[in-house]
Amino acid sequence: MPPETFIVPLTDIRKVRVIAPNFKRRLSGVTSTIIQLLPVQNRQGQQVASLGPGLPATLPFIRFRDLVRLWSKPEDWPVRIWHARRNIEMLPAIVLRDVLRMKIRIVFTSASQRKHSGWTKWLISKMDAVIATSAKTSAYLEVPSTVVLHGISTQRFCPPDDKATAKRACGLPETAKIAGCFGRVRHQKGTDLFVDSMIRLLPNRPDWIAIIAGRATAKHVAFENDLKARVAAAGLADRILFVGEHTNINDWYRALDLFVAPQRWEGFGLTPLEAMATAVPVVATDVGAFSELVVTGEDETGEIIARDDLDAMVTKTAGFMDNERRLLAAGERSRHHATTRFSIEGEAEKLAKIYERAARADPAPRNS
Repeated sequence: MPPETFIVPLTDIRKVRVIAPNFKRRLSGVTSTIIQLLPVQNRQGQQVASLGPGLPATLPFIRFRDLVRLWSKPEDWPVRIWHARRNIEMLPAIVLRDVLRMKIRIVFTSASQRKHSGWTKWLISKMDAVIATSAKTSAYLEVPSTVVLHGISTQRFCPPDDKATAKRACGLPETAKIAGCFGRVRHQKGTDLFVDSMIRLLPNRPDWIAIIAGRATAKHVAFENDLKARVAAAGLADRILFVGEHTNINDWYRALDLFVAPQRWEGFGLTPLEAMATAVPVVATDVGAFSELVVTGEDETGEIIARDDLDAMVTKTAGFMDNERRLLAAGERSRHHATTRFSIEGEAEKLAKIYERAARADPAPRNS
């Protein structure tokens, strides 16, 4: 069966080489990663199936009762890979492998940038291979790991043929320069820092406007309302726009001239990649993997600043706003940087190599 039409029969997992469990119903970054990666992996012939709730039925999947088939090895593959991304996905895999003696190897992806608990360290020590989503993440691990940075669809996130048309399509003034901040509206995401920087920058730059794309959950509505009040008090309600959440966010990136990622904390953070793939330079805080994504210096695709530093955000953002040649050059380099180093196809290829090594290597130690 060609990879692009790969579908797992509900009662037969003989062709499955890799199982991608998702044991949380709530949408999260992990869930989104699985949703984006599986189709690409299967187009590459990796034969990956999902397991668990909260995923689209369009993805190849197996049911929990199909796990009894894990005592037999897959067709044309030494042993199956169980790719866990959470503690609750590592533990059952250890039981399947070490107690029930099923023929699997366990790969774990860590995205955490904090010290692990003793329980998590023990789970990780039982893995056959460990992946870190960034060098920062790798530094918190006490076992060998391979860094595989996330990728994005550089076909979905791509520059427009005409910037003015892209702005008009989003209902934005086509002659204005636009700075954007995308993501959930909340303190952790630094939305207030973006708003406060725009309040300081826009009065002296009449050709620029700013947009905030994303929604505030019920817990953060008061935070969003306070930001809107600040904007109104500054007399900028028509130039700092809260445009809400959109499923066609790629179209909104195409309308931008500059992207600001003001987060105070982030596990990884794809928004700078999405912006750069759309040929939009980035000013980002030094959180998550941002410093590993954005190029500074001679071949810059943007600037990295300390988190929670409003003055630095204003200064570095102004440096792009006030220099159109620099802005355009950084945008061109951004597109090249994203497509050559951060495509989701490249991420899938790196994972395939790790699966291959784990499948053919000796299993991890079984002792406590």
